[in-house]
Order: sequence, then C-alpha cells, then structure tokens
Amino acid sequence: MQQVQHYLRKHWFWIVANLGGLTPLFLLIWAFWSGNIGVDPVSAITARTGTAALLMLVLSLACTPVNTLFGLRPALTARKPLGLYAFFYAALHLLNFIGLDYGFSLHAFLADALLQKRFMIVGFSAFLILLPLAITSTKGWIKYLGRNWKRLHQLVYIAGVLAVLHYLWLVKIDITKPLIYGGVLALLLLLRLPPIRRKVSSWRPFKRPQPARTPKTMQASMT
Repeated sequence: MQQVQHYLRKHWFWIVANLGGLTPLFLLIWAFWSGNIGVDPVSAITARTGTAALLMLVLSLACTPVNTLFGLRPALTARKPLGLYAFFYAALHLLNFIGLDYGFSLHAFLADALLQKRFMIVGFSAFLILLPLAITSTKGWIKYLGRNWKRLHQLVYIAGVLAVLHYLWLVKIDITKPLIYGGVLALLLLLRLPPIRRKVSSWRPFKRPQPARTPKTMQASMT
C-alpha cells in the first residue's frame, strides 16, 4: 500500500495528464454508443478529434512554461504523453476525414481537398510535422539523435501555429475559439524566449524559499 501511495505522489501529474488525454476519446465513444453523436457523425467525429488534437498540443506546450512560472516540475512529465495524445487525435482526425469523406482514396484527397483548400494544406502539414516527433519520442531515439533530437522537436511550435491556422481558416465565420487558441499559443511561445523565461523565473509567485544560511554552512561553502 505504501508503494502505491509513493507512486501516486511521485507520478500524480503524469497520471492526471493521461486521464485527461483519454477523456475526449471516452466521450466520443460514449456519444457514438449512446446515439448522441448528432445527425452528421462524420462532421461530429472530425470536429471532436480535431479539437482534442489542438487542445492536447497546446497543453503539451504549456508544461514547460507552467514549470517556469510556478516551479511545478511534475508538469514536465506530462509533455510527452500530451504530445503523443495530440498526434493520436490528429491521426484520428485525418483518417476519419480521408476515410469517411473520400473512401480512403489518397489520390482523391490530395486532388480535391489538399490542393484546393488552404486549411487542409496547413492541417496536413501540421500532421506531417507531428509524425516524426511521435516516432522519435522513445528513449532509444533520444539517445540516437543526441542534440539533434531537441532541434527536431522544436518543430512542434511550427506544428502548433499551423494547427491554429487550420482551425482559423476552417471555421471562417465565428473565429472566437481559434483566436483564443492562437492567443494562448502566442503567450506560450513568448514564455519560451530566453530573456522572458529568465525574467519570469526571477519573480514567479510560488518560488520555493531558500533555506537560511548558518555560519557553519557559510564556512563550508568557503572551503
């Protein structure tokens, strides 16, 4: 029992992130099973998976700024699962669109949608960026790529921008939600800039107090 409690205390943020990542899938399955998916299941599934993909992507990008601002290091453990959930829902989003709208005909998809609709161009580009990031998310790839792994995974910010543009150009009329996602993404990108990141770290409201230095510890630090 103590081991379970220790595990929960140590990995609680990772557990919460995974539960949150699976929630849109459970809600989608339940809506489909209970017959509440709507009169147009194709559009409903496409919209739900697309929204889930964008949400998980933004949340994954928020993990590092949350640690920077609040000193919440467990948030860093959620970056990988949230990023993988973003790719998972993006894949479902794309497969549903190609499969149910184009009968899994890649040629028809490329000819009719991708080459004529700009929202599909940026959406598909975002997916192509997320694909190698998901593949190289394992420890083996991290070791194999070395410093290049970090450079490769910095492309996730470009994927985020393209995903927001995809949403913005898709809705056309009511652009409130895409603008909210865009504003949050812009803020997260600003917090990643080294000067702003250092500034935020210096005045974050929940910084842990440093222990008082005693004469003994001061003498030890000088030797």
